[in-house]
This record gives sequence, C-alpha cells and structure tokens, in this order.
Amino acid sequence: MLFAVRRPSRGIMIILMLVTSLQNISVSYGNNAVLNNVNLSISSGERCCITGYNASGKSTLLKVINGTVLPDEGKIWRQDKLSFSTLDQSLPDAADKTVYQAVAAGFSEIGYLLNQYKGLTADAATAPEELLAVQNKLDALDGWAVGYRVEAMIDRLELPAEKKLSELSGGWLKRMAIARSLVVDPDVWLLDEPTNHLDIPTIEWLQQLLLEFSGTVIFISHDRELMQAVATSVIDIDRGALTRWDTDYASFLQRREHQLAVESEQDKKFDQKLKAEEVWIRQGIKARRTRNEGRVRALQSLREDRRQRRSIAQLKLEVDSGERSGKAIKECIDVNYQINDQVLIRDFDLIIQRGDRIGLLGPNGIGKSTLLGLLLGTLSPSGGTIRTGTKLTTAYFDQIRKTLDPEIRALDFLCDSGDFIEINGKSIHVLAYLKRFLFKGDDARALIGTLSGGQQNRLLLARLFMVPANLLVMDEPTNDLDVETLELLEELMVEYKGTILMVSHDRSFLDNVVSSLLVFEGDGRICEYVGNYQDWKDSGGVFEGHAESKVSTVAGTPEAKRQPSAKTRQQRRLNKELAGLPALIEQAEARIASLEAAVTDSSFFKLDQDDQLKQYHMLDDERDILSSLYHRWEVLEDQQADA
Repeated sequence: MLFAVRRPSRGIMIILMLVTSLQNISVSYGNNAVLNNVNLSISSGERCCITGYNASGKSTLLKVINGTVLPDEGKIWRQDKLSFSTLDQSLPDAADKTVYQAVAAGFSEIGYLLNQYKGLTADAATAPEELLAVQNKLDALDGWAVGYRVEAMIDRLELPAEKKLSELSGGWLKRMAIARSLVVDPDVWLLDEPTNHLDIPTIEWLQQLLLEFSGTVIFISHDRELMQAVATSVIDIDRGALTRWDTDYASFLQRREHQLAVESEQDKKFDQKLKAEEVWIRQGIKARRTRNEGRVRALQSLREDRRQRRSIAQLKLEVDSGERSGKAIKECIDVNYQINDQVLIRDFDLIIQRGDRIGLLGPNGIGKSTLLGLLLGTLSPSGGTIRTGTKLTTAYFDQIRKTLDPEIRALDFLCDSGDFIEINGKSIHVLAYLKRFLFKGDDARALIGTLSGGQQNRLLLARLFMVPANLLVMDEPTNDLDVETLELLEELMVEYKGTILMVSHDRSFLDNVVSSLLVFEGDGRICEYVGNYQDWKDSGGVFEGHAESKVSTVAGTPEAKRQPSAKTRQQRRLNKELAGLPALIEQAEARIASLEAAVTDSSFFKLDQDDQLKQYHMLDDERDILSSLYHRWEVLEDQQADA
C-alpha cells in the first residue's frame, strides 16, 4: 500500500493513500506526442480536474488511468482492491433497451441475469424451470442485492425505468449514463465532459452529486463554474507536458498565467542567444577556420532545443457584423405555440432592439429552440404575430449540427468552389482561414465525420463568422469547446456590434456575454429579466420543478428549506431590477451627454466621414438604450402595482 504526502499552505502534513501513480508515461499518435514523459500521483478522496486545449490529450490521460489505453512508454500503478468506473464523453447508443436494462448492464453478468429475469417474468409463456434456473444463478451471485441497488439508483436519479433509450433526449441519455457508471459504487469515478447535453438544473444537480461522492473523482470539463465548485486540484495538459496544481480552479488560472509569462521571458532570452550564435557561425571563411568546435556543438544543441520547444497555436476569431440593421429587430405580439395539447409558448410579448444580447434560459425540452425557430421564421406561431425589422441579415449556429455533412471535407464545407473566401471585404485562402480556427493541413482536408466534437464546433463557428450578419442566433455554441476557446468567443461576443440571441447551459458564458434573459418558467410562460444568470440567481430565481430541495434529496442529503413561492420570487426579481434601473439610466444619460458634446465640438467636423458616422451611430445606440431602459421602468412599475 502506497501513501502520498501533501503539505498545504498552512504547513500541516497530510498523509493520503495513493489510488494510482503514473511514471514517465508517453503516448503518441503518429508523430504527435500527446503525453510526453509525464508523471502523476492521485490520492484517495481527491477531486482532480483535467484541463487543457482541445486535442491536448485529456481523454487519453483519463483512458490511461482507467487502463483502456496502454502507454508507449512508462509504468502505471493502481491500488489493487479499488474499483474504477468511467462516464464517457459520448452519449450511449439510443438502442432498443429500457433504462433499467441499460443501468443494470453496468454489472455485466449479474446485469444480464437481472434483465433476463425481468423479461421472463413479463412473459406469460415462460416455462417455470427456465425462470427457476435464472433465479438460482441470481441467488448464487447475490444478484438480488444488485437488483435493489439498480432500482434505488434509478429512483435516486428520477429516471423512467421502463422507457426505451431511443425515446430519451440527449439530456436524459446522459443522466442514464451517469446512473450506470455510479450504480457500481466505484472507489474512483472518472468522468469525461459530464455536463455535455445537460441543462443548468441538471448540471447543478450533478455538481452537488460530485461534491457528496465519498470516493475519488477525476473529471474533464469545460464548465468553469463546475470546476471551481468541485475541483480540489487541477491537472493541466499543455503541449504534451503535464502539470499538477493543488489548488482550486481560479487560483490555478492565476498561477498558470504567471508561469506562462515566465516561460515567455525565458524563450525571448533563449532566442537572443541563438540569434547571436547564428550570426557568429555565418562569419567569413577566416572566422570559420578558427572557430571553436565546442561552440559549434553547443549551437547545434541550441538549434535542437529550439526545434523541440513546445509551441501553441492561437485561435483568431473575428466576425463580420455586416450592414447596420434597423432599430427594431423583432417584435412578438401575443405569440402562442403548441404541439398537440402541449403549450410551449403562451401569450408572449417581446421587442428585441438593435444591440441586445439576450440569453434563453430554461431546462431541456421547455421550448428554447422552439422560440428561436419562431424568431427565425422556420416555425409559424399557433397564434399571435411576429414582426421583423429592416436591413436584417442573420447567421444561425445550429445546436445539433444539421448543416454538417460527415461525408465532405472540412474545407469544402466553407468553400464550395475555388480556394478563396471573403471575410470583412478581404479575400483569404480557405486553408489560411481554417488555420485561424486551429485546423492544420491534414485536419482541414479531413472528412467532417472524422473530426472531434470540438473540431466540428470550431468548423461551425468558422462558417458562422464568414457570413456578414447583424443578428447572431446561437443554439448551444459552447459544447465541446475548451476553456481558452470559450473565453475568446466571449470576447468576440462582447465586442460584436450586432444583436445576439443565444441558448446556452454554460453559466459563466451567460454571465460574461448576455445583458438580459428570457427565462422559461414552465407552462408556456416566458419572463424577461434584465441582467445575467448570476443576477437572476441572486434575485431568487429558480427553475420551476427544479428547486434546490429536490436536488438535495436526490443527491442523498437532508431536505433543504422550503423555497419561496413563485409569486414571492417574482416580486423579489421585480424589486431588485427596479432598484438597479436608476443607476443604469444615469450611466446612459452620462454617455449620451459626452457623445453630444463630442459631435457638436468644432474638432468633430475635421474627422473623416466614416469616423463621424461611427460617432453618430454610437449616439443613436445610446439613445435607443436609454429609451429601452425607460420603457422597462414603466413595465416594471406596472407589474409591481399589479402584484
């Protein structure tokens, strides 16, 4: 039995039992060294988060730990009597199995017998001796106890036991996969992108489940909120190297930033020395005759070190916001939409104005994508009117990648004919454009069906940003993207001059990008809220049917305190938003006063016409913002009076 020693910042020595140890592990795919001579030790009770760029080797490391990938070099040690269970990144096949059958399959032989027993008992024509034989096998293997565990896990995760997988949405399939990996009661739980396909209520439920898990957790995620809440240490994979940081995620970001700055400074000094040596070696014939052979060998070593230096590609994002749209983008008047007897949208009114950045918030299946379809015109309302503004050009990011043909090459997806595309009025070669999105030559020419989920999402972003558009409609743009790409996408969205409509279950992304929310409250009701996700939560916002008490009970903790009523929560939201509006109005008025002073100054008329127009447009935008704030104030006061 091996032990690890940890010395936290307070100097206290903690001795922990080692779960697994990796020594000098290397894994390569072709010429690409995914893991290069890495070392890692993980102790019992830790919650380790693996982070890094897409295709940096995160999933490979997880597979090395659980033994499904053998390293090219190095040694792996695992504690003998510990059980490992893995939640894969991809969804399970939507087969013709029931949820019970799929969860029970986590126990292999016993699971097979349990499923066989259920099938035989449901069949009236079953022979008694056949049923007895299965019962005897289950008795011998203590299979009934396993059966109780399967049923308890299905109840705990509120899964529909008799529903077939083919009838489940992506979110419910993921939930079933969580149950199957957890029902075996593992000592070490490995999770690869566990939040993919989950809505925010389920992500928060999973977050609580991970915090309460008594064993060791090793997980890969791009959800920054989840990483910060759960991780006790961070394992960063960067260009083949592995670094462990015994800290939370926020502290890891700060320390890694410092490390990269130090590394950059060292690289500069190295390059200066190499440059000086290259100048020396290229001196005249006389100098070469008298050169120091030791110095020559040292130069050759410097060249090799420079060649081996780990380098990182930089994602470059830019978007063409196209022609400026009219002031009003969309107007919804008493809009209703229902499928058979199910009402998804009820009596919905909304005005979307130029420059709005609106997030759609709610559980899976509640109608968010339906509302986008209505606003895009791909669906027709059951009742009411939707009006579209002038000069509107739209680019749509598709959640389920309908536009991707797996049988065509990535570059052909962007460029039907020829080799050049036009971005922001400039002609650029399609391979150079794809390089901005981290596609190398081989990847750019690969069939789309062979690309990873992150690569497919980057390809969709590349296509999206090719289109001059003043309205971006984005349905789950953050799936499968690494954190660095997410942060760059956030910056781009904030700087974008057009209008944004967005569905996302990434809480940090919503906090950093949107300025208002459309919250789906159930029964077709949609409430507009000024602010981001955290503002909504702080004001008492909860998803109907997903109260914290329900999450805690499912996760096995004591029932939480009773939640305030929907009416009380609504009143709190109104009060908070109304209290914050005067400050926003005051800020808008100050910006308008500053811009008005600028455009009336004599120096303004010495500017180029384009610069003058830009200032006028900024002034128009600020006046529109002020007008919408006053309108919102009137609406909120009316709602407060009626409450």
